[in-house]
Amino acid sequence: MIRVLVVDDDALVRASLEMMLDGANGISVVAQAADGDEVPAAVDAHFPDIVLMDLRMPRVDGIVATRRLRARPNPPEVVVLTTFDTDENVLHALRAGASGFLLKDTPPAQIVEAVRRVAAGDPILSPAITRRLMDRAATQADAHTIAQRKLERLSPREYDVMLAVAQGKANAQIATELFMSLATVKAHISHILTKLELGNRTQVALLAHDAGLA
Repeated sequence: MIRVLVVDDDALVRASLEMMLDGANGISVVAQAADGDEVPAAVDAHFPDIVLMDLRMPRVDGIVATRRLRARPNPPEVVVLTTFDTDENVLHALRAGASGFLLKDTPPAQIVEAVRRVAAGDPILSPAITRRLMDRAATQADAHTIAQRKLERLSPREYDVMLAVAQGKANAQIATELFMSLATVKAHISHILTKLELGNRTQVALLAHDAGLA
């Protein structure tokens, strides 16, 4: 069962998301929060696997709440669900540690599928948003230099795995293409995240694009 915390300052949105997700097989909404400052207590009390996070909230916004949450030990994954899809919002959300970015007008079935995919370790981002974000990141000289220096920390084999992750390949595909066991791939990815000081696969992809590798 995938446990979900819904965070939104609109009570109607929270109720609608809970009804939709609770009706999906294998998903349970375990709690709601009305603002970003309520997230830590809700996570401590209910141990969600996924947090659906609104961006615009009156006291603590979704970006700050995501950053604080992802800095904790063994944090849940965060999927931002918002009406605001500006480049700045997407970029800040992903760099804060979100594993997905969806708009509130996304069809219900796609939101359910996004929750399942993120819970399985796959980042969720629409292709149009991805292209815009990567075009922006690639033009930032400082980010380019920092990314290249970070990638120098990787061993040659870790570098190969990092490239495959950045290309959106699943663990099984990486194992096949690089002639590794699935356990070895998972171990490499864990080491990569630690060495690069990143929280998830989406941030690996961002770093690779910052370095001009894709």
